[in-house]
Amino acid sequence: MHILVIIMLAISLSMDAFSLSLAYGTSNLNRTVELELSGIVGLFHFFMPLTGLQFGHIIFNYIPIRTNIIVFLILVFIGFQMLVDSLKEETIKREFKLLDLILFAFAVSLDSFSLGISLYSITTKYVLSCSIFMLFSSIFTYIGLKMGKIIENKLGTYAQILGGIILITIGITYII
Repeated sequence: MHILVIIMLAISLSMDAFSLSLAYGTSNLNRTVELELSGIVGLFHFFMPLTGLQFGHIIFNYIPIRTNIIVFLILVFIGFQMLVDSLKEETIKREFKLLDLILFAFAVSLDSFSLGISLYSITTKYVLSCSIFMLFSSIFTYIGLKMGKIIENKLGTYAQILGGIILITIGITYII
């Protein structure tokens, strides 16, 4: 029964990564970047719940952090960056730096941090649970990136504009 709950949590945690990967995938990423981003998102989904478990209650009790504002800022920043890149005349693939990938992974894994705060009430098998979170989020991210690339190949520049608008819109919904 506990494993089913953990899998359901893993799927729900992975949905942000999937939906945002659809938009990010319209940037025509190469396979190496897709694999790197999927791996980084997975690592974040492994370590963020553990971090939340260890430090979350202290942080949220003494320092009022609104994670929705952080997610809003990151997604709007990435979205605007995609829009600006789509308006350039060149058709050169955008080079994604490690910082871009880390910011994306951080944004989609903040909910994992929050879950980590209450993970002790769900299970005592933290490493197994976080490993399942990592596996699902990596797979969902990769699938989202691949689907985004298909959309980009069919719609061209409009797909990247749409991807940027989607990221900005999702970011705005976090702040509302």
